[in-house]
Amino acid sequence: MHLAIRYLFYLYLMYKCVFFTVLYLLLFTSCKHYKEYITSDVTYNVDYDHQQHDWNNSNFKFQVEVEIQKRENKTEPLGLQINAFGAFDVYWDGVLVGRNGQMAKADRAEVPGTETTYYQIPKKLSNEKKHVVTLIGTQSYFREAEREIHVKLESFLQLHRAPLVVLSFMNIMAGAFLIASIYYFFLYINSAKKELTVLLFGIICLLFFFLLIMEYVKFYVDIPYDHYYTRLKIIGWLTFAISLLIPWYFMLQFEFKRKKLFLILLLIVLFGIYIGYYGHFDISAAYFTITARFFSLLIAIDAAIRKIKGGLIVVAGLLAGVIVNYFMFYDFGLFIAFTILVLCMLYLHTIRAKAIEEAHNASLLLSSRLQLELIKKNIQPHFLRNTLTSLIDWIEESPKEGVIFIRALAEEFDIMNDIAENTLIPVRQEIDLCRKHLEIMSFRKEICYEWKEEGIDENEMIPPAIFHTIIENGITHSLPPKQGCIVFSLSFTKEKQFKQYTLLTLAQNRQTKKGQRIGTGFKYIEARLTESYRANWSFDSHAVEKGWETTIKIFEK
Repeated sequence: MHLAIRYLFYLYLMYKCVFFTVLYLLLFTSCKHYKEYITSDVTYNVDYDHQQHDWNNSNFKFQVEVEIQKRENKTEPLGLQINAFGAFDVYWDGVLVGRNGQMAKADRAEVPGTETTYYQIPKKLSNEKKHVVTLIGTQSYFREAEREIHVKLESFLQLHRAPLVVLSFMNIMAGAFLIASIYYFFLYINSAKKELTVLLFGIICLLFFFLLIMEYVKFYVDIPYDHYYTRLKIIGWLTFAISLLIPWYFMLQFEFKRKKLFLILLLIVLFGIYIGYYGHFDISAAYFTITARFFSLLIAIDAAIRKIKGGLIVVAGLLAGVIVNYFMFYDFGLFIAFTILVLCMLYLHTIRAKAIEEAHNASLLLSSRLQLELIKKNIQPHFLRNTLTSLIDWIEESPKEGVIFIRALAEEFDIMNDIAENTLIPVRQEIDLCRKHLEIMSFRKEICYEWKEEGIDENEMIPPAIFHTIIENGITHSLPPKQGCIVFSLSFTKEKQFKQYTLLTLAQNRQTKKGQRIGTGFKYIEARLTESYRANWSFDSHAVEKGWETTIKIFEK
């Protein structure tokens, strides 16, 4: 049920991202700037060649001629957009149309204005002819920046509407990334196995959510021009972090062999870009994304060559991002390319989820098969026939001993019945099973079997019947002693990184054929260890001078 819900969520996100990606491509393919996708109703020319820009300390005066050549909708008010640093008053043909901040005076410090402002032009002054735009103001901060002043004419309504249309799409995209990040954080926190790829994907989505917010926060909040670069620095660091994490994610997802080398090289390149283009925020951000795309493409191509699922999909997605960035304005190209990349990541997660589901189903089948194997150990016809035959003989010759034999057999079946459905059982219960089995085999074979133990931790858990299987092999492959007993000695040691069980069979070994295959008993033990500890174990069984030694080592995760 949980996996089905997860798949539905994946499909919902993929549908949402695909829908808006297509919508972006339809709307913005011919864009040069995000404010220019709406057809302008004003045709104009700004004569920057004859602009006047006079500085007197922090005071400045800027004049430029603007010629309105054509207006399609003269009923709508004309708007003027100014991009400039400072606090200034704006004049249209000598008429004050608005203020941005407060200019510095002898008795008053400057109140910085914002970098982008909009002003409505009086209707009687918006006829088709030449006009003069004049800015009179002060720039007490960042005078060394020497930023140009830009003037743009447009319908006053469209100047305000264009950012809103853009924001509507970007907010939807930001919301999708925020939901995805929260989901993957919850998935990581509540998962039994903490997968770094899940955490990284959640962090990447969250960082891109913040990147979208920081990119378009200027439309929500009036940012004084003296804090203009603060926002750009935050955007730069967010882009830096994303450019580092995306290739790292693909390294982990595709099990890339040279992770440390590539990460170090990636960090060197990113820091080189940061230092080399310090202060050039748009250029450094663009190079960050190009670097991340280049390294990710190398990793994806390597995965495709190794025929790892999803490798070709990621290669295609990265190349599609390159094409989108080539034809589109940087902001839109970046967001669309990243959306395509996220779709690839989601596809990889669906592949991973499918593999986990298949592994889960396989483990259920394995668990059922192992339960059946455990039951078959004591109900197989060969065992029952020999045991019952021995039981008849003991009852006829020594009824009291026969009763002890029956009780031991019943108790072994009781223990087997109790542990049949368990993946792990207390080690003491396993030892009791072994003792009962040795007691039964003593009656059956009329050989003395002795059990010893050392350092056993009663709180430890162990897969059922693995020591039982080892002593079965010891009984089968050990020669009967002329005097004394065959001794089974179990010892336990615990270190910081692993715990170890050693079962030593003290007896003379039977000769075995060379090249003999691994028996079903050992296969059962290995399957049980894999079921409980995955790959965090080792199993070794070999002849020693005193008999046969079997070692099971379980590594701490």
